[in-house]
Parts: sequence; structure tokens; C-alpha cells
Amino acid sequence: MPIAAVILGLLVNSAARAEEALVLEGKIALPGVAGRIDHMAVDLARKRLLVAELGNGTLDIVDLPGERRLKQIAGLNEPQGVAYAQKADLVVVTSAGDGSARFFRGDDLAPAGSLTLGDDADNVRVDPRTGNVIVGYGSGGLAIIDPEKRSKIGNIKLAAHPESFQLDTASGRIFVNVPDAGHIAVVDLASARQVASWTVPGLHANFPLAIDGPDGTIAVAVAFRDPAKLVLLDTKTGAPTQQLDTCGDADDIFFDAKRRWIYVSCGAGAIDVFQSDATGYRPLARVVTSSGARTALFVPEQDRLFVAARAGLLGSDAAILVFRPLP
Repeated sequence: MPIAAVILGLLVNSAARAEEALVLEGKIALPGVAGRIDHMAVDLARKRLLVAELGNGTLDIVDLPGERRLKQIAGLNEPQGVAYAQKADLVVVTSAGDGSARFFRGDDLAPAGSLTLGDDADNVRVDPRTGNVIVGYGSGGLAIIDPEKRSKIGNIKLAAHPESFQLDTASGRIFVNVPDAGHIAVVDLASARQVASWTVPGLHANFPLAIDGPDGTIAVAVAFRDPAKLVLLDTKTGAPTQQLDTCGDADDIFFDAKRRWIYVSCGAGAIDVFQSDATGYRPLARVVTSSGARTALFVPEQDRLFVAARAGLLGSDAAILVFRPLP
């Protein structure tokens, strides 16, 4: 067979695999939004996507059924993290510029108070057991916040600034990426202290982290940027159980328990999809997005993967790309 025909066949097969994994279902324009878009969250009951726009100093609230911007909150100082605290019915936004956590009412998004944490307030998580909000901030800390009282009720010391972290509600452990310290910290929430640190030799810049896994088992997945690797870790010892090449500038990871997939979204302009089988995970598809579109959010309840694409050099608006997994 001619070499050209072989290459063409490989390209067609690769495109088919990508199409079988994720289909671009729509784009939701975010006109006027410039610069980097950071984290996203969802208010499931109201079907709203919350988008922290660090470079623009704004928070966009997107009506998902209507595929349109519902409201924009301006005047934020480099907003990075966002979460919806269901028990308190509050949207929580954290900002790098002033180290604040700001609260907005869930119904009408009116301001509902603020709290100063220090510098570089970043990722936000909500403990579904208590309704408390956990924020990574500063040169090394996790703040525990009671959102109903708008007060800080606890603090957990870390070696350096925390990036992505996830809470395992079954064990009460928090797994935290601490790239400047070169490790993943394991924190016991009940005692508010770090109980272990895991390192992966030869890998650096661990930013995104996810926990979950097939059949209800807990797995920890971490993406490193230098070099670009997806690593699965033993949850008892922290030892790597699998390392896979992935796209560059990874910023988010999600488990899709329904399909036994992992999604890795990357600023290099791609989403890598990995499939679990009897021997572990293997690459399934690489889906093209756009350069710099590294922030993503997978919402299992809606079975959609949302990817934030920043405004283009040729004048295109920033947008939320809506991907539907197949089948």
C-alpha cells in the first residue's frame, strides 16, 4: 500500500475516534470578555454556569438552556475561583488581586458580603457534608469558611500555594497539588493537618487533580506539565500506578464515571480522552479546541463538558464550548 494512503488512513481513523468521543454541540458567546478565563462552577437547580474571568475582572453567569449570558458581575480583582454553595444558596468568588472571598445571593446574585483571606485566593470547593467552603490561598493554606456566617472557621497550613485540590468525603481526606513544593499533599480535614506528601520523580508543575473512578472506587489522577503526563496514583501510598502522555499545559481533569473515561483539558488547544479497561487507562481520543482554552468543567448531571475559550487574536469573542460525550 502507498505510504500516502497509509498516512491518510491514520488521519481519518484519528478523526473518527475523536468524533466518537466528544461532539461540539454548541458555543455560548461571551462578548466583551478579554484575557484569561479561570475556573467555572455550576448552579444545577437554576441551570447556570458560573465563569470566573480573571483577565476581565468579571464573573459571568450563563443561562445554559437559553445559551446566553444572564448577568455579568464586574469590579472583581482578578477573580480565579468560583463555587455554588447550595446549603447557603450563595455564589462564592475568590480573587487573586485582593485575596478576597466574595458572596452573592444565589437567586438574584446581589452582593451578600465578603471576607479577606490574604493574597492569591484561588480554587474553591464545597464540602457537601457540612456546606462549608474550602479555599486555597496565599503562600500555603486552605481556609475553611462558614458561608452562612461569612466567617473563617479553620485553616490548614501547606508548604506552598495550593493549586487544584479535591475532597474525598468518604475518608475526609483532601488531596492537594502543591507544585512549588513539588508534591501532592494529603490533608486530614478533621484534624486540619497535612498527614502525607507524595512525589513523582522526574515530573513537575502538577496543576490539575481529580478524584473518583469506576464502580465507586477512589482513584487520584494528576496531570503534570513538565513533562506533559497524566499520572494515576495509589490512594494509600501515593505510588504511581500508571503514567500516560497527555496534551500540553493541562489545567483541568475530570472523571466520567458513566463511561469510565478521563478528560484532560489543555491550553495547547486540545482535550485528551482516556478510556479505562482491564489493564488501566489508555488514550481514546484527542479533540481539538482552541489555543489557550484550558479551563473546563464536566457536569455529570447534564452529561456535558464545558470548555472556556478566550477571545481570539482575530476578533472572535470569548466563548463557552459545549461538548457532548458519545455515546
